Amino acid sequence: MHHKEQAAAQHEKHSWGATMSTPSDQAKLLQIVYYDGQFDDSRLCVALACTAALAGAAVTNHTEALKLLKDTDGLVIGAEVKDNLSGKKMHVYAKQVINATGPFADSLRQMSDPSKPSIIMPSAGVHVTLPDYYSPEHLGMIVPKTKDGRVVFMLPWLDATIAGTTDSSSEITMRPQPTEKEIQFILDAISEYLTVKVRRSDVMSAWSGIRPLASDPSTQDTASASRDHVASMDTDGMITIAGGKWTTYRRMAEDAVDLACVNGRVPAGQPCQTSHLALLGAHDYDPALFTEVAQNYTVPHRPGAIDTRVAKHLAASYGDRAHDVTRIAEQRKLGRRLVRGHPVLEAEVVYAVHHEYCETPEDFIARRSRLAFLDHRACEEALPRVVELMGEEKGWWYPKRQRELKRAKAFLSTFTSQPEAPGLKNAAPKEGTDLVSSQNKGGGA
Repeated sequence: MHHKEQAAAQHEKHSWGATMSTPSDQAKLLQIVYYDGQFDDSRLCVALACTAALAGAAVTNHTEALKLLKDTDGLVIGAEVKDNLSGKKMHVYAKQVINATGPFADSLRQMSDPSKPSIIMPSAGVHVTLPDYYSPEHLGMIVPKTKDGRVVFMLPWLDATIAGTTDSSSEITMRPQPTEKEIQFILDAISEYLTVKVRRSDVMSAWSGIRPLASDPSTQDTASASRDHVASMDTDGMITIAGGKWTTYRRMAEDAVDLACVNGRVPAGQPCQTSHLALLGAHDYDPALFTEVAQNYTVPHRPGAIDTRVAKHLAASYGDRAHDVTRIAEQRKLGRRLVRGHPVLEAEVVYAVHHEYCETPEDFIARRSRLAFLDHRACEEALPRVVELMGEEKGWWYPKRQRELKRAKAFLSTFTSQPEAPGLKNAAPKEGTDLVSSQNKGGGA
């Protein structure tokens, strides 16, 4: 009987997760184990931009809106924008201007009319990245109520573990950054539910993101905001789409375009196609694509087959475009990893420069890959090589490379804890931002 009980306990521990305490260990502590879908939001966002370009859209990044252009009736018909890489200013006109600027939506609305009430209630969430052994591969954990009433979650993500808090009030800033107190709160909260010793030194990266909760400007109640999105048209004709989350992004886009069609400024044409529109890289994708990548790729710098982890990374990140990346690796002899412990290849930097609008080192480490979010130290180690590769493709001279490296290191420093500093509430971005997620470092749905 003793052996059966011991075997049952071992089975319970195995199914629950080796590093997670079992229900019998927790006494009065409450946690919820759950299953969910997840993705790499940097890769999805750049895939959306590239798919739009393939369909005929004019796509630009690092471009700042300086002012809105209006016709004689006071309707918004375009914007004066600035390319913050070249400094060039230009006027851009459109049948319909849509404000989809996340937490900065109010700054655009008030650029048109300063008297407009704010509809964005910015909410910050802090996350820390921990080693993969902190969580089981197949499930996530939610602590529904911590000592101070907040919710904490922990789940596997991109061969690591992320843990974080839910919403807390925030000011709008271009570079939100966690405090040491916030990081320690997360570690203390999850330590009660784990058998592994939770150590501050295990934190591989930490970041804060701003979630733009929105209220409907057409209602009287502007004090309440929800995670649902809001699509509305102001009297100046500009449509604002705000709030929402990644899991509803196609519905958000459809609602915004439908609103433009109802208004008559955009021809309705055929019904919305989004439900069966495949993104770039999806056409020949198959769950077993990584095996094809592994078998067809010839490692240029050593004999033998490609590492399985690298093959899975390439297939998951690029879909059927993974073959384009391995072709660069073979032809240019860029098949080495950028840094030890991570599957990102040197060839990916070159691919991003030529095919994914990658203009700065920050673009690559945070917006084409998630290296900055996953491992701050490894990313810092990889940065000189990222700058070197980009410099070769873009023809950067030595002084330019040094400036790029210095700025990238300053950006990377926001992935560590710093004393809390006041943000610029409702301030518009002072520098053009990249088309992928930018400094607003919130991730996931």
